[in-house]
Amino acid sequence: MSIFIGGAWAYANGSLHLGHISSLLPGDILARYYRLKGEKVLYVSGSDCNGTPITVRAKQEGVSPKVIADRYHKEFEDCFSRLGFSYDTYTRTDTEHHHKTVQEIFLELLEKGLIYKKEIEQTYCEHCQQFLPDRYVEGICPVCKEPSRGDQCDHCSTILEPLELLERKCKICGNEPTTRFTEHFYFSLSSFQNVLENFTQKAEEKNLWRENAISLTKRYLKEGLQDRAVSRDLPIGVSVPVAGYEEKKIYVWIEAVSGYYTASKLWAKETDSDDLSFWNSSARSYYVHGKDNIPFHSIIWAGILAGLGKEPLPTHIVSNEYLTLEKKKLSTSKNWAVWVPDILERYEPDSIRYFLTINAPENRDADYSWKEFIFSHNSELLGAYGNFVNRTLKFIEKSFEGGIPEKDITSKIQDKVYHLYKEVGHCIESAAFKQGLEKVFELVRFSNKYFDEQQPWKQIKDDTESCKQTLADCVYLVANVAHILTPFLPFSSEKVKEMISTTKTDWGPFLVKSQQLSKVEPLFERIDPVRMEEELERLNNQTVKN
Repeated sequence: MSIFIGGAWAYANGSLHLGHISSLLPGDILARYYRLKGEKVLYVSGSDCNGTPITVRAKQEGVSPKVIADRYHKEFEDCFSRLGFSYDTYTRTDTEHHHKTVQEIFLELLEKGLIYKKEIEQTYCEHCQQFLPDRYVEGICPVCKEPSRGDQCDHCSTILEPLELLERKCKICGNEPTTRFTEHFYFSLSSFQNVLENFTQKAEEKNLWRENAISLTKRYLKEGLQDRAVSRDLPIGVSVPVAGYEEKKIYVWIEAVSGYYTASKLWAKETDSDDLSFWNSSARSYYVHGKDNIPFHSIIWAGILAGLGKEPLPTHIVSNEYLTLEKKKLSTSKNWAVWVPDILERYEPDSIRYFLTINAPENRDADYSWKEFIFSHNSELLGAYGNFVNRTLKFIEKSFEGGIPEKDITSKIQDKVYHLYKEVGHCIESAAFKQGLEKVFELVRFSNKYFDEQQPWKQIKDDTESCKQTLADCVYLVANVAHILTPFLPFSSEKVKEMISTTKTDWGPFLVKSQQLSKVEPLFERIDPVRMEEELERLNNQTVKN
């Protein structure tokens, strides 16, 4: 089977924070799991280097948008690499390849009559002497009456046009914008109403999307789909490939979601491979992102794919709810965030991956607190999992000079491991990552209990063969637990594999063939609880400074 996994593209206008990683991490878990299963996987993403947020940041700093995009693209690549994200292709939207492929998509939709020209009234700032990009217009959402930008309301997720906002203001100068008529291209999204209704209904029946994706998409469909602008008057971006309209740019939300396809084509070109199997009806696709990106995947991208005649439409939509920080909403403007480059300086990537999975906002908002992060590391990763690995392997090192006892594994334990592979695999495939990780740690607790009940420290004196049986069983548990955890915790899993000298590369139970342990070291270090207060103080101080 071909598995396509698309991670949402972060704007290259500032550092990544834990909210970004929380919503994107499922993509890497899926990719690692399906590769272990032997499936053909293509896992792509990139940096969004064309959006208005970048030009805003560039103006603030008095530099070119390219300086900003280059800085943060490089930082993103570094952060994803350090966190173990295993992208097959991680690219950016300001490449010649991306621009050319997006223009081809635009022209194909135009030739099919799905894109048309229309004269519209658009916000214009007399003071700044320019048409305003949607995000440069701020005001009050007409639906929920909360402060909003001109493209989408962060509070109720309604996709907006700037002229729909109440009490409009120009983001640059603060003045009220006027309007002028201008000609733009529109995508005939309304013509896909029935197609997308049937598509959403099937996704709901088969339970393929998260509940928030189903409910939000159905809300838009019930209101009736509106044709959407596919061009804007913007300073940077992909030029409209139509004579006389080159100064206009392809609207960023149409262009950015097309990045999944352009990245796929780039991978095929760079690896001399064929990507067609990822775009036919037998492929399975996962789109991984936050709640605010749902309509752009379930409606706009699905509509574009339907217009191009590409299959499959997004089969799985993995859309997290929001991650809050110390019970408060994340705010980049107020510096109320845990920044990824910063946390990576002080904590192990597996500790971050573990907490953001076990505490993921899969079905409702979840909170990141430094107290819970450090507590979960010390009690679960170190106290339960790390302790079981360490006590088992250290006992063998001390009592059997590192020689792994050879015994047939107890059938009850083999059954538990066999069922765990099936259960965790099912959880990952259905995007229930938190539940999958919980099931693994149930076996970790069972394993510790088994070690305690067997009491190998007594068995070694009274019945050496029973002691060997206990340790053979425990090494089997260590090896298989680490292997099942590979998609979740790749770094510590690799450490375990090195200690027991196994090179298992597919998904399923296995017996440890190696005879000798090598370099047994603790999997995790204890984090001093005093760090809880230090981190809270650091967070509060950075907010005050801003």
